Amino acid sequence: MLEAITDHYNYWLVIFLLMAGLFVTMTSGNLVKKIVGLNVFQTAVFLFYISVGKLEGGTAPILTGEPEQFSNPLPHVLILTAIVVGVATTALGLALVVRIRETYGSIEEARLQEADRQDELRAAAEQGR
Repeated sequence: MLEAITDHYNYWLVIFLLMAGLFVTMTSGNLVKKIVGLNVFQTAVFLFYISVGKLEGGTAPILTGEPEQFSNPLPHVLILTAIVVGVATTALGLALVVRIRETYGSIEEARLQEADRQDELRAAAEQGR
């Protein structure tokens, strides 16, 4: 049993990071913490793809003239692309948080919802006049 855990420690790490990222994203009311939770979740997915793409005993796909077993480079290339997209998405999310903070004065989800409710009540009262 212990051998199964130690042999596949990378998958246990992926599961832990997935659950931690999901937990932070779902339970936190702070928008910056939600973005951090999404980044942790995304990192777990990256680690999973890299773990699946690695072949034991495989080398880099560089031809040396000798018969060798090569690791597939495609998962690693896809992860590099995903990292770039993730950084861009994080930057956009943080820029939106800054604009929300400027507009509402808070980045807490509960306060934002309360401010929206007050705006709706104010708009309904103005329409009733």
